[in-house]
Amino acid sequence: MEEKCLCEPTEILIFSCSGSSNVGQIANQVGVKLTQDGMGRFFCLAGIGGHVSGMIESTKAGKMLVAIDGCPVACAKKTLEHAGFNLDEYVQVTELGVEKAHDFYINPADVEKVADHLSAHILKRRDLI
Repeated sequence: MEEKCLCEPTEILIFSCSGSSNVGQIANQVGVKLTQDGMGRFFCLAGIGGHVSGMIESTKAGKMLVAIDGCPVACAKKTLEHAGFNLDEYVQVTELGVEKAHDFYINPADVEKVADHLSAHILKRRDLI
């Protein structure tokens, strides 16, 4: 029998790409927005990549790990997997129809679209686990 996850936002850790393109910056803004909306807590991907022991231990204590990548290079996903973590929710901004460009233009509607997509998935998983 599965137990229902009673995850609090502080137990839902959100990691994002913050790459050198519009979609990387959109991923980063989505992480900020989800945190501001109370969906989870934005956490430091660089600390995971740098094997900072405190951040690794804090991540191990998370009940739900969420990663947001800008594009198929999948830096956030690969960084977390390399450190031994499995993701509970994952999205690539480009898979939601946003074209990658190196102009750093962040369309607020794209941020909303990705945030809404992930919010729905986080809430669904939180209620089902």
